[in-house]
Amino acid sequence: MNPNPVDAPTAPAGIAEATVNVNGVVTSGDRAVVSVFDHGFLYGDGVYETLRTYNRRPFLPDRHLARLRASAARLSLEVPPSDAELESRLRDTMRAVHPQGEVMLRILVTRGVGDLGYDPAVCRTPTVVIIARPHRESPERVQRDGVRLVVASVVRNHPRSVDPVIKSNNLLNNVLAMQEAVRAGAYEAILLNHRGELAECSQSNLFVVRDGVVLTPPLDAGLLEGVTRNLLFEVGAEVGLAVREAVLRESDLPDVDELFITSTTREVVPVVEVGSRTIGSGSPGPVARRLLRRLRERADRLTRAAD
Repeated sequence: MNPNPVDAPTAPAGIAEATVNVNGVVTSGDRAVVSVFDHGFLYGDGVYETLRTYNRRPFLPDRHLARLRASAARLSLEVPPSDAELESRLRDTMRAVHPQGEVMLRILVTRGVGDLGYDPAVCRTPTVVIIARPHRESPERVQRDGVRLVVASVVRNHPRSVDPVIKSNNLLNNVLAMQEAVRAGAYEAILLNHRGELAECSQSNLFVVRDGVVLTPPLDAGLLEGVTRNLLFEVGAEVGLAVREAVLRESDLPDVDELFITSTTREVVPVVEVGSRTIGSGSPGPVARRLLRRLRERADRLTRAAD
């Protein structure tokens, strides 16, 4: 007879490889816990940021922490640790990750533990969690062949509902859009806003190239101001490419030369199809490759200079 009839489930690889810091205490991913009465778990009441390393150094931590605090301020959520303390916790957490290769880091701040109810006063202390795990680069075929997107039927949150400028732990809007992409065998889903304009993707920002100019939806289209999105304005200037904001619609897609998406962990990903529509030549374009190359050069330079 099995003396332990209820065996503990084996943790998925990503959890088993992770190290987690909960309120300053570092533990393995499969042992990390927060209370079921944490309002981040109960109501999605919290914010987060995702960073990655180059040369084992977090890239642009100042920009990510500034956005974390801006998101928290919109929820009237306190982030007690200073930036210096948060960076120290990032280093402490990632030290326990395998010493070779790059690291993905996620910071989550929730309202904290409290009784049931929406009144924030029932939570005395915010919960601060950092997850560190090996960073997984995109497969080579993603850059070589490009990816396919779909346009989701679900629209992006209205800014007067849950403003997308808040990088919130409540991600049901994104989850529903990504479910559509998964069902369609696509890499990502494009979200339209309430006016029918292109806003962003379920996990990334969106860019097109038209007549040599790089265009991305404006912030008032209702999107998250991505750190990598903003960086591409600077990177574009370095390589002599104009990068601008512009209102874009699905009807514009047949006329674009390239389309690509950006995020912290995936950098710049070329898109060759949207639904059944071919984008440009149907192959990854030179502008996306050029921007990716310079982005990586800058990341390498800045993180090496931090030594």
